[in-house]
Amino acid sequence: MAEAYIVDAVRSPVGTRKGKLADVHPADLGAHALTALMERTGVDPGAVEDVLMGCVTQLGPQAGVIGRTAWLSAGLPEHVPGTTINRACGSSQQALHFAAQAIMSGTQDLVVAAGVENMAIVPIDANAAVLERMGTRREGAKWIERYGEQEISQFRGAQLIAEKWGITRERMEEFAVESHRRAAVATDEGRFTGQIAPLNHLSHDEGIRPNVDLEKMASLPPLREGYALTAAVSSQVSVGSAAMLIASEEAMKAHDLEPIAKVSTMAVVGEDPVLMLTGPIPATRSVLKKAGLTIDDIDLFECNEAFAPVVLAWAEETGASLERTNVNGGAIAMGHPLGATGAVLATKLVHELRRTGGTRGLQTMCEGGGQSNATIIERC
Repeated sequence: MAEAYIVDAVRSPVGTRKGKLADVHPADLGAHALTALMERTGVDPGAVEDVLMGCVTQLGPQAGVIGRTAWLSAGLPEHVPGTTINRACGSSQQALHFAAQAIMSGTQDLVVAAGVENMAIVPIDANAAVLERMGTRREGAKWIERYGEQEISQFRGAQLIAEKWGITRERMEEFAVESHRRAAVATDEGRFTGQIAPLNHLSHDEGIRPNVDLEKMASLPPLREGYALTAAVSSQVSVGSAAMLIASEEAMKAHDLEPIAKVSTMAVVGEDPVLMLTGPIPATRSVLKKAGLTIDDIDLFECNEAFAPVVLAWAEETGASLERTNVNGGAIAMGHPLGATGAVLATKLVHELRRTGGTRGLQTMCEGGGQSNATIIERC
């Protein structure tokens, strides 16, 4: 089977709901990452065979096949097609999987995997509001027959995980403080400089709080009465984009490219849709089994911090070291721009492997519907 190489990976800064990127049209936001990728790699954009872009809430300015409109908005060749992928929060990680699979199968030689989401313009619950106006609901009769009328939501899922694994509010808050601390250190040390393409005079991730106060955090109200979850232990509403160029060995020779990493092994799983966010546990086990590796063979982990209990339960069940997980902070500090996050995490991972000289990184994230992708990336 052919190898799928990552030539380069670049991202926008991750902006906040009311920050410097809040008014950037999603297609322009996606175009920014695509333009930066083409400039950095120096590849002829006309040689790209497809653009796969993750985006979750495909409504309004994020509808209309944003993978295509972002490419065209960037002024790139019209003959290059594009599409949009939705596997909830794992959308752009799935874009990476599809791109790698196209290369490995020999079907294509040069593919862009990307992601975009502007949650300031298109809120996470925008589709639900449309359904309500239409007088309908997301769940059909057969779903209700199987799962009943119980609430299915990420917030309830995260709370159920905290209860099932006995994760206290105090433990979650300590984890959140550490996420901000790591992200602040990484920013101060310039670890993100080589992976961020500045936009709107913003060159750093806006949500990081270098001096977050644990006492103040402890005074915040829960997201719901009776919950241990608060906004402080949850990912932020965010704006961002990222893009990666995936190539075959033949394409690298033809275009004189040098890879920084390769996609080694991939897995995707389904899990309990009520708990919803436990997918990273079986996904990690699955991808390690496929690769013939153990958890100790992995140098760095990126497990998306949708909520603190997701990562804490995952680490407990898989044996993954928290010291080697989200070493430069995670979504609690830096934000979670839904459809872009998979590509953002992959970008962070490949650049950190390169910086530290690590051999293997494993990326995983919880996804709507009780799903999860897991990817093992090897530094070249």
